[in-house]
Amino acid sequence: MSELDANTLRRDLSKLVEAELLYQRGVPPQATYTFKHALIQEAAYQTLLKSTRQQYHHRIAQVLEAHFPELVETQPELLAHHYTEAGLGAEAIPYWQRAGEKAAGRPAYLEAISHLSKALELLDVLPPSPARVQREIALRLVRGASLMAAKGHAAPEVELEYRRARALCQHIEESPLLFRVLGGLHVFYLARGELETARQFARQCLTLTEGGADPAHVVRSNTMLGQVGLHLGEVAQAEEHLGHAIGLYHSRSIAPVPPDRTPSWCVCPMTPGASGSSDSRSAPFSGAARP
Repeated sequence: MSELDANTLRRDLSKLVEAELLYQRGVPPQATYTFKHALIQEAAYQTLLKSTRQQYHHRIAQVLEAHFPELVETQPELLAHHYTEAGLGAEAIPYWQRAGEKAAGRPAYLEAISHLSKALELLDVLPPSPARVQREIALRLVRGASLMAAKGHAAPEVELEYRRARALCQHIEESPLLFRVLGGLHVFYLARGELETARQFARQCLTLTEGGADPAHVVRSNTMLGQVGLHLGEVAQAEEHLGHAIGLYHSRSIAPVPPDRTPSWCVCPMTPGASGSSDSRSAPFSGAARP
């Protein structure tokens, strides 16, 4: 990416190595160079004009995208950093989001929260648009789930994240992410013991499933209502919802899975006869709620 020709570049690098400012590893043209000390690197960086630094960061990002796809895939935060320092927030946001999602999947939740927070900071200065709203909802969903894992399902930050996402959903005609937003609020209030509020969000989720929605959402909605019913001691009602969820899950309406791989959020923690019924749907299951 240097504007110098190969011979001039090698000569200049050799001078820096001789001056003990750089370490050289390997033999040119395959050699790699690193600064002897981070303070030397920082001093050199600060001598550049801001516009020049931005040009270099932009060029690095472009080279990485064009010639190092594996690095882009495994370290999207590297691209995000260079685009951010280049002053190109719109280009950086998708990479910060991808980095946050990858970190959450490892799981490295604090790292995920950091990456997603940077994406939201950059998003905040972009002009309003439906695409921006959808992007922010998606970012807050991942950050909300990461906050749940890092700080607890009932942490105040979790409520703020999902409430903000819920408010954003009201600014667009229809969001495919609304179900997940309501589900996250249900989990938060269930963990807080605010059961009627949790039930309200579960019912809103069930309402969204009307009219031939994704069967997985029907399963999830009934599971949420069943969980609330169990906490309230409404065993018969809970058994009805959870039985419906498990029956639908194992039907052909949803991609089949081995019998011993029922999702952890599809639970029916009741013993046969708990509600006066010996229906096999009330056989014990175990698991935990998650958004």
